Amino acid sequence: MIIASLQHVAQTFGANTIFSDLTCEINDGDRIGLIGRNGEGKTTLLDLLARKTEPAAGTVTWKKGLTVGLLEQSPEIDHGQKVETILYDVFSSVNEVKRKMTDLEQSMAFETNQAKLTRIIEKYGALQEKFQEDGGYEIDSRIRRIMSGLKLADLAEKDWGQLSGGERTKVGLAKLLLTEPDLLLLDEPTNHLDLSAIEWLTDFIRQYAGTVMIVSHDRYFLDETVTSIFEMDQGELIRYSTNYTDYVKEREARLLREFQQYQDQQKKIKKMRETIKKLKEWANRANPPNDGLHRRAKSMEKALARMEVMKRPILEQKKIDLDFQMNKRSGKDVFVMESVTKGFDKRELFSDVSMHIRFQERIAIVGENGSGKSTILKIILGTEEADGGVVESGSNLSIGFLSQHMLELNGERTILDEFRDQVHVTEGEARGILAKFLFYGKTVFQKVKNLSGGEQMRLRLAQLVHQNHNLLILDEPTNHLDIESKEVLEEALEQFDGTIIAVSHDRYFLDRLFPITYWLAEGKLTRYEGSYTFARSKRDS
Repeated sequence: MIIASLQHVAQTFGANTIFSDLTCEINDGDRIGLIGRNGEGKTTLLDLLARKTEPAAGTVTWKKGLTVGLLEQSPEIDHGQKVETILYDVFSSVNEVKRKMTDLEQSMAFETNQAKLTRIIEKYGALQEKFQEDGGYEIDSRIRRIMSGLKLADLAEKDWGQLSGGERTKVGLAKLLLTEPDLLLLDEPTNHLDLSAIEWLTDFIRQYAGTVMIVSHDRYFLDETVTSIFEMDQGELIRYSTNYTDYVKEREARLLREFQQYQDQQKKIKKMRETIKKLKEWANRANPPNDGLHRRAKSMEKALARMEVMKRPILEQKKIDLDFQMNKRSGKDVFVMESVTKGFDKRELFSDVSMHIRFQERIAIVGENGSGKSTILKIILGTEEADGGVVESGSNLSIGFLSQHMLELNGERTILDEFRDQVHVTEGEARGILAKFLFYGKTVFQKVKNLSGGEQMRLRLAQLVHQNHNLLILDEPTNHLDIESKEVLEEALEQFDGTIIAVSHDRYFLDRLFPITYWLAEGKLTRYEGSYTFARSKRDS
């Protein structure tokens, strides 16, 4: 059954057309991954389906009575409300029934008139039946389940105004999951979630009774949750009835097939034009001019005009140009920690932590949010001191650091000035380098603070690539990058000759690049000689 559809829909932003003539249908029970490069209009499409905006042209229709829920990055909520209250407010109508039941219970305790008592009991029975039908007795367990899965227990008594942006997104996700809409629209739901929360959300979506559409750059998450892919590409929406991994193969086959069809049509058009030209020449040479040849030429011209000319398929999109180099190698031992302890605010974060990193090793540090992963990176960088234990850095280290919040960037500078502050080249050379990272023309004069998360990540990568470090420390490097940019980053890191230490929640990225995994849990750090998936299996066994 079709629950929502778009027919020849177009959307604009100012003078820019984001997409036009989009047509698609969403069926009951669909699990759809909506993918495409940054800027293609994925979030815009979700806003249309969520009834937040109206299309510039075309129609969007929904099944009668359909409930739609959209994960918003910054929900508007009273700053003084506590997290637990926000979640219980989802069930305000059920809670109102519960309040009426409580009032009736008090009335029953003091009522002595038998006739009135009978009427109260009947009214109470009707309310109790409604309360049960609406799942009133399961509210507490549902809220506890979702708070536990998304690791929100520590935030329960916090006010909304005290939460970080990432924490607000998690609470917004919890609230949305509790509403259980018929059509669940999730825009980058795994952002700000740690690995165990991502795995919990994966199971939740698999068991979800409604329809789900997910915008995500997390390839494993897509593979594990969706059964079809909607690809937004140059204003078109193309459907594939498969998961992400098989979509990649099908897309390549489709592009090659369409390119062959395009070439065949171009050959046909060229041949028709040559034939038309010859027919006209032959007709004019004849004495008198040959009307039959003219008519044939005219007929072919009409056929050519009626022909729907195929667009040339773009087999290779413009990608950022990454090539990490290093000027000199470091010593054999890059970094050593022995029995290190660290705490904050009288709370021990970890103890007896040991780590030995050697030249050219690829090290991943994983663990839940708040376990201390970023603190270990800061100790390696020297911006935090250990409370106890031994910390030793190797010789000839040149460290490039990429933080997940781009704190190294100065938001008030232009792209060009910020790049040249870190990479000392002429303006012309800088603009040539920035073009390789998709910053063209006048865009280099934009202020850094006005860039999207993905654009800031590209700028920071441009700086790192041209600083020739021998140790890269990466804190969530794939955050904000679209899938193509992630793949370029992965290929560049594979070719890098130096040492890499990374904290990441991207399981595909971890499995592809890091053969050594350090797992931080309950204040202890365990080393595994294998990828994230290997380490996970070891911990589960």
